[in-house]
Amino acid sequence: MRAIPQAPTPELNQAWAEVEAKLSAAVDDATYRIWLEPLRPASITQHNMTVTAPPQACGWVRERFGRLLQTAVAAVLGPEITVDLLPEEKPASTGHARGSAGGKRASTQRAPQAPEQTDLAPADLFGSPKLTFEQFVIGDSNRLAHAAALAVAEMPAQAYNPLFICGPPGVGKTHLLGAIRALMLAHDPSLIVRCITGEQFTNEFLHALGGGSTEGFKLRFRHADVLLIDDIQFLERKARTEEEFFHTFNALYDSGSQLVLTSDRPPANLDALEDRLRERFAAGLVADISPPDRATRLTILRKRVHCDGVELADERALHEIADRITTNVRALEGALIRIVAFASLTGRPITTELAAEVLDGLYPTTRQPAATVHTLPTGARTARNSIDDIQQATCEQFGITSEELLSTSRTRRIAWPRQVAMYLARELSGESLPSIGRHFGGRDHTTVLHAWRRTAKAIEISDASRTTVDDLRRRLAEQPS
Repeated sequence: MRAIPQAPTPELNQAWAEVEAKLSAAVDDATYRIWLEPLRPASITQHNMTVTAPPQACGWVRERFGRLLQTAVAAVLGPEITVDLLPEEKPASTGHARGSAGGKRASTQRAPQAPEQTDLAPADLFGSPKLTFEQFVIGDSNRLAHAAALAVAEMPAQAYNPLFICGPPGVGKTHLLGAIRALMLAHDPSLIVRCITGEQFTNEFLHALGGGSTEGFKLRFRHADVLLIDDIQFLERKARTEEEFFHTFNALYDSGSQLVLTSDRPPANLDALEDRLRERFAAGLVADISPPDRATRLTILRKRVHCDGVELADERALHEIADRITTNVRALEGALIRIVAFASLTGRPITTELAAEVLDGLYPTTRQPAATVHTLPTGARTARNSIDDIQQATCEQFGITSEELLSTSRTRRIAWPRQVAMYLARELSGESLPSIGRHFGGRDHTTVLHAWRRTAKAIEISDASRTTVDDLRRRLAEQPS
């Protein structure tokens, strides 16, 4: 459904001007300019305001800023007003034809309709002015990935090729892709840089298949100087797309083009991907990013506050955010945006109390899935268990040997107990992820995090899995001190 704007009225224009002022005060200038300034009021009634956004950005704006938009409109027009955000009706374009397959860009880096820019998703996300190396906060959790990305940006296809960056969602993988792109094009604007997500690559390939235009698709991706793909794990279990990407990868690599890929898991854990692709991904440098530690989280928040000119009445408000949100940089910054917006809309200073009030509603202190919260048997001890104890109890529970538990076997009989053991090691031992990985045959800490997520999900949806883990918890809790 697309919104057709009504003729502007003084009431609509006045209301929207006040809403824009609220939105502008709630976010930094770059965010407002890219995402919120293009919004337009389409209609207004006693109970509803309809707002339009550029079609390519509508979904992203709704997801990231829908709550903020609703808050701003309610502050201006009253809490009973609802907001509908719809894609605007655009006239047919006459100036977006692509050049020849081998041609270079004639426009500047910031031209939004240049051929290379149309590969970005969603809505020029990789081209955001915030996605630079200068804006990236370096910590122990991302130091290797940052250094590798910088080397690749400065020396394409000479430093690490391919570069594979892996880590959980929201820790900075997309930021590094955007930073690589920005620095490359700053050094050489003539480079053909393709930026795309794994999902978009799949959708475009399937569209090309359906339209009989696969040759054009191949030309576009196999004649690039640089290919940056975010969330490559989306290709799993998509045989036709995997086949096409395999040949695209080989063509680019053989021609000396740079490839940078990101994923939520290291190549070895992309179990549903073809072996030949996993081998190629692992053949370059695999750099992982883990969730930031508390010091890094505070640095991220302080940098954002400084860059956006946010006034704090109490610096401890940042500590409140950093203590509550521990795994995701995107959620960390989102919490700050919401607190700033709430302070702006209510006229209250940003204090620890205000931060706690906002976070209590949006980011409760217990954010883990309910299934991961277990009640120990009455009288059970709560002391930490050693990883050796957890491994031994797991082997006894599942009837496998310690050698099998620590082996590289991926059969269900071995993989599931191993994931459970890693899950319990993280829950009960107090050891760090790298330490747990070392106890499990020298595995990477991202493998441990992946096992924890898989087990937590299984507990959430399966009574049998939950019973198994509860039984192991009980066994460990009842062990003598």
